[in-house]
Amino acid sequence: MRHTISVLVENKFGVLSRVAGLFSGRGYNIESLSVGETIDPQLSIMTIVTTGDDQIIEQITKQLNKLIDVIKVVDLTEIDHVEREMVLVKVAPKQEDKAEVLRLTEIFRGRVVDSSPRTYTVEITGDERKIEAFVELMKPFGIKEFVRTGKIAIAREGVKR
Repeated sequence: MRHTISVLVENKFGVLSRVAGLFSGRGYNIESLSVGETIDPQLSIMTIVTTGDDQIIEQITKQLNKLIDVIKVVDLTEIDHVEREMVLVKVAPKQEDKAEVLRLTEIFRGRVVDSSPRTYTVEITGDERKIEAFVELMKPFGIKEFVRTGKIAIAREGVKR
């Protein structure tokens, strides 16, 4: 089963390496990893997506909690939360398809963040299914390139962390 784990860490040199090393050293895969500073620049939040049964996730959580620079570990999969990803898609539609690309971008509540005579670069944010659906719809128009963030997630208000 897929799990989204939020890890509050001290914003220090080597923390990311130690967390990634914990996963690789035990043979666990990180499907996605996003890291960013919090409002307090001394702290960062890592959002890690991994796969495993309850026993594996419990082991990962325990091992993460043992790391010195880790302050708090929460398996968001177990609680009500909001999650999002972002994708930038550079698409090169034919002249007759440009309006359709723009229409689909609007339907998906995306926006064109760059354009050239031959391409549009579109930004879409949403959950994993929305991102995948948009990318599939853009394939026939000629995706030249795309980049995708990892998942970020936050517990809903009223949920204790």
